[in-house]
Amino acid sequence: MFARNFASALALCQLALPSPALAADSEEPKRRSLAAHVARAPMALALDGRLDDAAWEQAPANTRFFQYQPEDGRDAPDHLRTTVKVLLDQDALVFGVRAWNRDPATLNGTLARRDKVDRDQDFIGVWIDPSGHGRSAQFVRVNVAGVLSDGIYRADEDELDVGPDYPVESAVHHLPDGYSMEIRWPLSGLRFPYGEGKPWLVRVERSVPHADGTLLLSAPLKKESLHFIAEMDELEGVGKILPEVQDKPYWELRPEVTHRIRDHYGKGSSQTSVGLDISARPRADWVFNATLNPDFSQVEIDAPTSNGTSQVALSLPEKRPFFLESADVLGMRLPSFYSRTIAEPRWGMRATWRGAAADATALSLSDRAGGVVMRGAPYGTEEAVNAGDSTATLLRARRHGEEVVAGAFLSDRDYGKGGRNTVLGVDGQWRLPADGSSHTQLLWTAMASRTTAQFDDEGRAHASAARNSGYGYGRLNYSSDDWFNIAQLEVIGSNFANDNGFVPQAGIIKGDLELNRRMGARKFGPVEAYESELHLGLRETRTLSHEVVERWVRPGIWLFAGRQTRFWANAGFDQQRAHKGGRLHRVHAAHMGIESSPSSRFVKLEGELTLGRQLDTEADAVGKGGNVELEASLRFPLPGGWALESDHRWNRAWVKHERLQDFSDSGWRWVGTLHATPRDALRVIVQNTSAQRQDRMPQLIEPEDAHYRHRSVLYKRTTRHDRIVSLGATTDANGALPGASKGVTLKVQWGI
Repeated sequence: MFARNFASALALCQLALPSPALAADSEEPKRRSLAAHVARAPMALALDGRLDDAAWEQAPANTRFFQYQPEDGRDAPDHLRTTVKVLLDQDALVFGVRAWNRDPATLNGTLARRDKVDRDQDFIGVWIDPSGHGRSAQFVRVNVAGVLSDGIYRADEDELDVGPDYPVESAVHHLPDGYSMEIRWPLSGLRFPYGEGKPWLVRVERSVPHADGTLLLSAPLKKESLHFIAEMDELEGVGKILPEVQDKPYWELRPEVTHRIRDHYGKGSSQTSVGLDISARPRADWVFNATLNPDFSQVEIDAPTSNGTSQVALSLPEKRPFFLESADVLGMRLPSFYSRTIAEPRWGMRATWRGAAADATALSLSDRAGGVVMRGAPYGTEEAVNAGDSTATLLRARRHGEEVVAGAFLSDRDYGKGGRNTVLGVDGQWRLPADGSSHTQLLWTAMASRTTAQFDDEGRAHASAARNSGYGYGRLNYSSDDWFNIAQLEVIGSNFANDNGFVPQAGIIKGDLELNRRMGARKFGPVEAYESELHLGLRETRTLSHEVVERWVRPGIWLFAGRQTRFWANAGFDQQRAHKGGRLHRVHAAHMGIESSPSSRFVKLEGELTLGRQLDTEADAVGKGGNVELEASLRFPLPGGWALESDHRWNRAWVKHERLQDFSDSGWRWVGTLHATPRDALRVIVQNTSAQRQDRMPQLIEPEDAHYRHRSVLYKRTTRHDRIVSLGATTDANGALPGASKGVTLKVQWGI
């Protein structure tokens, strides 16, 4: 029945799209183009960053760049001239960039971990949308030390995800008046439709932090655009080579061997495991992935994040490669699919198809025990650690129109013995054609769930009577020269559950409204802001029986200034209820935050602070308190070409009562990485977390004193993106238990 419903929903989505006749009436303006030199035979290039191979002489030079930050709408200054050439053959796209700079000593960029290239560094970025839809793009950024950041950008959420890694190669050559760079992107790492489709879209960017945080783009982009890839260049020449490359198969095998010695609080063990990742692309539009017994032990642990006294769960980013493939096709919000619900798969399989006007993906995997199952309630999240195995399945399909994208999906989690959770949903987006002065976008999601799995205190799933419920979400974005506004509404049924998604609350209706009045460049005392906004945020969350759970009224201000500094401050006239039938408390507080890149060594300062009245939900009482999160990142070049990264994070939430036990929740983390070469790195993590509730009279709540400690050291040698040898040691300690859990792990991954 669900398969028929899924097919019917997809058919309705297709009918909902505008007809070709209507699409023709709203013809888009012609895009700028970036010309490529196409070679029929594979090019013999020495990838050294010098741009002196004969092939570069045949490639046309694209010379015009535009300023996006700090001020958009201007041509790039003469002293920051930038040119880009593009070569294309049967194997790869190669970008050659020449960047002029008056004083090479001002170039900023040291050895760093992959995906740590940011606006504090001089870098060249390449963005590619091979589907041509303008709704997502693969990107890579290479700094002047040759370090890569790569990932995928999703325009509907204006979201940058650095999880995916692509087989991109690069080289940088330093010159007396700047630098040159070559970036080779194999076609095996690009995902595009088969046959005729839309033109490929590309954009090249250049970051110049010492020039007041200048960001230059090959395609002009206005700040009032809804997202960062609203304007891109068409890549000329792809049609000449596409018939020859779209049938070319690519495949990759990546076996891994892991040996682990462990002492878990006095109980010793030794284990060797073998895993395998498989990726195959028989032709351009199909990609197949499989993983067998993957080991995620080398994935960096999650940074501590304080949830204060809130009982609502927080989401965490995905870092595991298998779940990041084809993330653009998945393209769903976390309530629909949240891969962190998968704990430790035995095996997983996935197939993805891309067409010129539609795409689809299917995923199935077997998960071992240990995953956290979340079931939402109006005032918090109920969690159970699944004590048994389960099978997760996801089917997803979308159809793309000029203005509308409509999709359908089926999600299923089977716990065996009749216990399962099944969700059927539709989603989409609609963009009103831009009129030159404003942009409008509507997003929506609707889901229906059927749940027969419940969990006992031991985490064992058992079958129960079916519970059906629904979910609805809509968001409207509007952007113009004067305004940037968001309105959204979310309705979640009392029995709604999605065990493959992230739905931390249920039985509620939640509305949000953000009004942002753009004020342009302003001077605030000694600070000159390139951009400023007046802000008003409104939120109300109610139960389905109309009891207020939370209410926000937050006027404030936002500004963007030099050194990539963003600052915001809100006055919060909020109200919050701790539980059903409880008192609606006033929790007025001040909220503020800052992001900045203070210097070439102190590359990142990011912090958020809340001070005022805070609700202790467990005590159902308000006290003086707050929440602070602070991140600081430092980069130090060392003799011999070595480099050191030092990243710090500290967070604390607290509530001080007059008569009840005070509460505090703290976390501290340091990640230090020593780079000897671009291939060799030694990483150390030191992390402490604690939660305390003082033992004070009257003892209405049990006192608490929980402490957790993590220490790890990891040496990693990367000879290629898929050839890695790592040796690590970890120590984890729970303050409530004597001793610690210790382990040593050797892991070898070798791509074939």
